[in-house]
Amino acid sequence: MEPSLPQLILPIKMERSSERLTSLGGLVVLEERARAVKLWEEVDGALEGPKSGRGYEPHEFVQALVWMLHAGGRRLEDLRELRAEQEVLGELGLQAVPDAGTVGDWLRRQGLAGAEAIQQVNRRLVETCLQSEPEEVILDVDATEVEAEKQDAQWTYHHVQGYMPLLGYVNGVCVGHQFREGNQSPSAGILEFAQSCEAALPAGKRIYFRSDSAAYQAAVINHYSQPGRSFTITADLDAAVKREIQNLPEVAWPPYRTQEGIATDREIVETVHTMNGTEQAFRLIVLRWPNPQPNLFEADRYCYHAVAANREEPAQEVVWKHNQRGEGENWHKELKGG
Repeated sequence: MEPSLPQLILPIKMERSSERLTSLGGLVVLEERARAVKLWEEVDGALEGPKSGRGYEPHEFVQALVWMLHAGGRRLEDLRELRAEQEVLGELGLQAVPDAGTVGDWLRRQGLAGAEAIQQVNRRLVETCLQSEPEEVILDVDATEVEAEKQDAQWTYHHVQGYMPLLGYVNGVCVGHQFREGNQSPSAGILEFAQSCEAALPAGKRIYFRSDSAAYQAAVINHYSQPGRSFTITADLDAAVKREIQNLPEVAWPPYRTQEGIATDREIVETVHTMNGTEQAFRLIVLRWPNPQPNLFEADRYCYHAVAANREEPAQEVVWKHNQRGEGENWHKELKGG
């Protein structure tokens, strides 16, 4: 038998403490980071200050909102819980946080001009954050649904009352956002939005643009066909694309494997396509798989998914990279509820 090892008994001293436990200790790290990059000085310089010496400075309102959102709050009333965390506020060097009514009044006074000023501050932060990114950056543009109970909220195409803001990400960093009504089409003005996101990026980067079919437009394809830019966009299965697919020879469909080499029930092929208004042709990469529920109105044996692209990698690699845009759903969740 092996000799037993001696047991170590560590003395643990327990005593009663009057200190409160908190789940918001991480806000201290957030505040230290904000002060290190002089964020609050930027905010005070961008927004109009109080009219009297007793009013809150602009950064005190923005601080409260940033902390509340990072602590999991979703409504101005959630500021009450933050105001109750005296220990955390003390660590942050603060005596008070504006109440919900005061913050709401301040936000209404700021209006569109205040939102644009804050966006300029955000752009300077983003540019600094992305300086260390590789020479090519991936710009993902996507709309996300925000359910709301406000009386003036419009109905989305998912039959939900709320809003449909458009967001742009580079490696999980939100580089652009545009508030939109729930009934506004995600495809409307998407090129102008993408260009505004580009303006927030460090100069000299190559841009790889990814999007769903909302960006399947001639103007977008022309813009990202220029030197220093590339794209992969989910193609609409319109009449022209379907006709192109039907003209593909039956023998031209090799099997499609995942990035890990796993076989699937899908097949892949590519062709060259163009659309009204595009200045040059582009690749059209098509996936197909057996239609699990064919019916009288959908007699096709296969379901199809098509990706428009101008990148030079093999077709399967293009699809792998394009499918990674699904990570945007996690970024949406983190932004809205993380």
